[in-house]
Amino acid sequence: MRDPRDLHEVPPGMVKSMEAGHPYPRAFVTVSGAHLYGFPSQDSDVDLRGVHLLPLDEIVGLDTGAETITWTWDQAGVEADLVTHDLAKFCRLLLNRNGYVLEQLVSPLVVATSPVHEELLAQVSGLLTSNHAHHYLGFARNQWRLFEKSEELKPLLYTFRVLMTGIHLMRTGEVVADLGSLTPDYGPVYVPDLIEAKRAAEHGALPADAPDRDRLLADVTALTVRLEDERARSVLPERPSARPALHDLVVRTRLAPRG
Repeated sequence: MRDPRDLHEVPPGMVKSMEAGHPYPRAFVTVSGAHLYGFPSQDSDVDLRGVHLLPLDEIVGLDTGAETITWTWDQAGVEADLVTHDLAKFCRLLLNRNGYVLEQLVSPLVVATSPVHEELLAQVSGLLTSNHAHHYLGFARNQWRLFEKSEELKPLLYTFRVLMTGIHLMRTGEVVADLGSLTPDYGPVYVPDLIEAKRAAEHGALPADAPDRDRLLADVTALTVRLEDERARSVLPERPSARPALHDLVVRTRLAPRG
């Protein structure tokens, strides 16, 4: 594995702990979650996401390796949450209009990379579809329900973030997950204040001076309608074209000798 090309600042020792404790080589690891979305709190954990490479004998033999590895640990008082999928599983998720894993792949907060990562990135244009809008619409509905139940700021920001990410993707064919970058073009004017309020606590309540529930609902509804409209007129295809290339990548990676 080559040296990270854009090492994100994570707590000291976190990368070494990951390398020592993860059972398989990693094709890539990036930072996801609130740090990627542009609204981390002082007490936010670090969400690490990526792809691991199972050895051939754990694929073709009777005792198969784990397709998904989940591991949480404390690093200098900061919680690290690592989830990696085997390459083949990750590729299947990519082909299933899963915006969540797509954002992990293109995250600019790179902790570890490799030639396999670069090949995956080269296929992104063949993975984007107009049907990714359904992923973001469904995610927004779930987060809005969480906000209604909890009245916490975090799910409200998630609601705005996924709707704006979806709108931008439908319009431009570009995956952008940072809410602060998206808000000037798509968001209500009060969103930067909500982002700033979120810095105080991961599970803080909606600030007292925030817009009332009717205003929030109206703005979320307007963004939802816009995302549906952008999907209807998007030039993105309905289905991905990258499946053959991903199949070839998985086969070549599986059969490549490991040093």
